[in-house]
Amino acid sequence: MKAQYVRAMEALYFICAAIGGICLIVITVIIPYGVFTRYVLNSASAWPEPLSVLLVILFTFIAGAACYRGGVHIAVTMVVDAMPTRWGQFLRYLRDAIMAFISVFAVVWGIRLVEVTWDNVIAEFPFLSVGITYLPIPVGGFITLLFVIEQVWIGPPGGGSIVHREPVSAD
Repeated sequence: MKAQYVRAMEALYFICAAIGGICLIVITVIIPYGVFTRYVLNSASAWPEPLSVLLVILFTFIAGAACYRGGVHIAVTMVVDAMPTRWGQFLRYLRDAIMAFISVFAVVWGIRLVEVTWDNVIAEFPFLSVGITYLPIPVGGFITLLFVIEQVWIGPPGGGSIVHREPVSAD
């Protein structure tokens, strides 16, 4: 059962990291496009900035969950790593309890936020519900909660995990 859970978390981690990477690439392309149309063509496009804000929301909650699993979220690991070893285990459990609380909070209140804003639309994207744009909050909270469960139940990802793999060289 643990092996299946770890495999599922590996796949979920990969998906979260891929979504985060795609968001950054799209943001990197559309912001210069918006600047170009505004200052060179003297005809500003209305959609690049709000779309980049939506992508940052998606990136923050989905890639943030992946950062937690990978142990690279500085706010989560910094305090634990700075403490003496004897405090380490206690602080790791405390960290995981706080992360579980925050994750459940994000799921519960994120769902309420989605429900309350579902019938509103974004001016620049009238086909897009505001509720849909807030979906990354409860989804990211749920994914983070799954990663917290893995951390407590099984431990941090092992050496063979995708978290520890180096990128493929272009050589």
